[in-house]
Amino acid sequence: MGKAKLDVSSDGASIRIGPHFEVSFQRTLRIPDDDREYPLPPGLGTFPVCRVEDYAQRVPAAWREGGGFFIPMYQREALWMSFDVPSWRGCAVKVAVGRVNALTGKRLHRSLNRRSQNYLVCPDQPWLDGINAGPEVIRQFVAMPMGMGYTVEGQVTGDETSGGMQIIVYEPKPGKFPEKPPRARFRCRAGGDLCPCPEAGGEMGLGAGGQMRQSIYPDEYGWDTWDLDNYGEACIHIVNSTVYRGITGCEPPATPISARTYTEHGFPWFDLYDDGRGDLAPARELTGVKSVKELDHEKGFGTQQDDTSVEVPPGHVKKLKGSQPS
Repeated sequence: MGKAKLDVSSDGASIRIGPHFEVSFQRTLRIPDDDREYPLPPGLGTFPVCRVEDYAQRVPAAWREGGGFFIPMYQREALWMSFDVPSWRGCAVKVAVGRVNALTGKRLHRSLNRRSQNYLVCPDQPWLDGINAGPEVIRQFVAMPMGMGYTVEGQVTGDETSGGMQIIVYEPKPGKFPEKPPRARFRCRAGGDLCPCPEAGGEMGLGAGGQMRQSIYPDEYGWDTWDLDNYGEACIHIVNSTVYRGITGCEPPATPISARTYTEHGFPWFDLYDDGRGDLAPARELTGVKSVKELDHEKGFGTQQDDTSVEVPPGHVKKLKGSQPS
């Protein structure tokens, strides 16, 4: 595979890779880690996206070499990835956390597997909230410091050196999809309106949180739809609030409210009508990943977070169709 060809840019709220793919990182509720499966939590606004090159004199030297982007998160805060791709134009997308594929648990590489799917297909897959940890179940992405063994990267590889997230996007081969858009369509999961940097200690990776219902759809178009030589990639570092202030001089977004408070106020959770779409098999490497709560217990730490179960009334779960007219 040759050098990446697709342009990568950011408007401060999302990252665009190539002419059609865009991803934003959504602030959200951290769902309880209580062995229950929850509906999809809401989006509570986007994390700001900063370009490494804009702060070249303040970021760690290792970042300057690789470029990319960074976002701020508080420890134990959750996020989900929202993919924006035109309904008439597909692309293949690989997502990794600490260079560990979030679907397969294998080390990230630049190829698409023919037999064992190691990528998402967008816009079919509108979002991803966590690692592929069970049949129609994911474990939520939760930010944790590196070096303590909490991250997915640390548990799968035994090392914590990469952190953050990595995304590779592949365009389809010519003639596989229309070149011009028909009537536009979109998916919606909105929740309503609601100094130099130190070289180490503030960068974070993603650990595993509570469980929610979410499927990873099989590729209905086929492996040979995607052009392996026409791709683009982005590296997204995650920093804590102190480091973010030191680099940018700005305040990070406030921590979202708890899942309990959100639910008590009657705000909606979400579910997706996707019967018959299928689901990729859970990855053995990822089903064995321990949650942040489990590792707290193993390490002898006291209660670090409120994981009391939240009762979500059926009437508070808003059903979403696969796509909605604009």
